[in-house]
Amino acid sequence: MKQGFEVVVIGAVGIDTNVYISANSVDFVLEASFTENLDYIGMAGGYSSKGFARLGKKTAFIGFIGDDYMGRHIACELQADGIDTKGVFLDSMGTKRSVNLIFSDGTRKTFYDGKGSMQLKPDLEICRRILSGSKFAHFNIVNWSRYLLPIAREGGLIISVDLQDIVDIDDTYRSDYVEFADVLFFSCVNFDDPTPFVKAFLKKKKDRIVISGMGKRGCAVGTKDGITFFPAVELQDPVIDTTGAGDSLAVGFLSSYLIDSYSLEDSILRGQIAARYCCTKKASSSELITAEELDRLYRSFRA
Repeated sequence: MKQGFEVVVIGAVGIDTNVYISANSVDFVLEASFTENLDYIGMAGGYSSKGFARLGKKTAFIGFIGDDYMGRHIACELQADGIDTKGVFLDSMGTKRSVNLIFSDGTRKTFYDGKGSMQLKPDLEICRRILSGSKFAHFNIVNWSRYLLPIAREGGLIISVDLQDIVDIDDTYRSDYVEFADVLFFSCVNFDDPTPFVKAFLKKKKDRIVISGMGKRGCAVGTKDGITFFPAVELQDPVIDTTGAGDSLAVGFLSSYLIDSYSLEDSILRGQIAARYCCTKKASSSELITAEELDRLYRSFRA
């Protein structure tokens, strides 16, 4: 029986611990520092699935958790958000964890424990049933997710992929994700100009959309018609935590463009609004932007 989800998110989920530091560096001379430490559901799959659900989209999640307290907490929270969890499998090594040092300007340094991600393989038949009849699949690049790329393609789904922080256009780990993606996201954090990357990705598949998040510089969008740069949007509240901003950019864009049929330019604006809103919250995966707030802010920018 076909599920008919609007979006199936495929990726990593775990518990993040954010350590909020009052400076822009760590003073290692001091043995201890006073910080604010917050735990929450994070990682790209967690942020993306909760983000789509927060916008009222019919969402399924495929991923792995541990048979432990944190894994059970994640499953309960996703279900409480209305997210289908039939594709949530068990990792015998436990639930993934990240520790993020968040500096006073909102930037961060992440320490990631992926548990068994490199050895895991999902139940392909269960995943096939979840994907069947759904509109699109949003992939994060946790290793086991690559096994589902051909299944999503065979099922006729639109495939979006977030490559995250890239340094090499020809990175072999990401090559199959690049090959399959109809919509491709990546972060420009490691270089000043995303243009060579956007052009290279379009050369491989000219009819796709390529979006590069550039932080406070905005974003770049590439299509067969060329590359357009969009300035960052500003909201009244300051940037305090950039964790999840890239995921929110993707969620805001994809939900607007693929589900709600906004134009490319308007969908980019809505994605940027969602990303900037995310940056105003600490440990924000339970406070992501709602459809009502996104619509309100979008109207204010278009007024």
